[in-house]
Amino acid sequence: MIPASFDYERASSLDEALSLLAAGGEDARPLAGGHSLLPLMRLRLARPSLLVDIGGIDELRGVRDDGDSVTIGALTTHHEVAGAAALTGGLLAKVAEGIGDPQVRHRGTLGGSVAHADPASDLPAALLALDAEITLAGRGGTRSVAAADFFVGPFMSAADDGEIVTGVRVPKREGWGSAYQKFQRRAQDWAIVGVAAVVNWTDSGIAGAAIGLTNMGGTPLRAHAVEAALTGSSEKAQILAAASKVSELETPPADENASSEYRLHLAQVLIARAVAEAAGCPGMQR
Repeated sequence: MIPASFDYERASSLDEALSLLAAGGEDARPLAGGHSLLPLMRLRLARPSLLVDIGGIDELRGVRDDGDSVTIGALTTHHEVAGAAALTGGLLAKVAEGIGDPQVRHRGTLGGSVAHADPASDLPAALLALDAEITLAGRGGTRSVAAADFFVGPFMSAADDGEIVTGVRVPKREGWGSAYQKFQRRAQDWAIVGVAAVVNWTDSGIAGAAIGLTNMGGTPLRAHAVEAALTGSSEKAQILAAASKVSELETPPADENASSEYRLHLAQVLIARAVAEAAGCPGMQR
């Protein structure tokens, strides 16, 4: 389909972009890589009256090591996230390198994926597991929102009209391993279920874990019951038992790809695999 008619402006600075969005009203939308917004526009599920292109705002690009955390600009592409030295071996790099195909990874942006708030998207669940913060800018100034509070519903976020996602701050977790496991019908499809895991493995077993779930509800979810059950686990049977606690979440959605029961089964299997990988215990993954 052809998108509904809209006006287009290209901003050269963040201040200009915010001014254009404010003038455009509640139907104005920022445009970054376009891989999330444009498909919705073609289906006419989104009908912005004004697109403000923020792709030329260099201050919103790049990955910066801040010592105890890493800050990622909103216009940083998935390809750049996957290859950033400050993120090497970390969860976000692992997730980013598996998003879409090379064309999507070179054009799609971290900020666009976050702002889109698609519960089937990979990055939001990873940000949730990492206790990340989302930075927003508006005419009234800047603010930070915890990832746990940012995603409020399907394609809905805590960003107000006229605000722009400017970046993400991710606390470092020294000594923690990470993994992302997802199941999809075909390569490059959306995940039917995805699991982001960060695990602190010690000689006594798992000292701490954080689990984020993709496409298990209207928002990305934290599996808190699973996390609590994983503490102290050191054997495959214990990890499998902890993974079964995912059934305590609300019933996941059913669609043409999977029933609720199948999603719960996938989540248990993928949690066990992701935790074992993150803990560095490949023998437990089978």
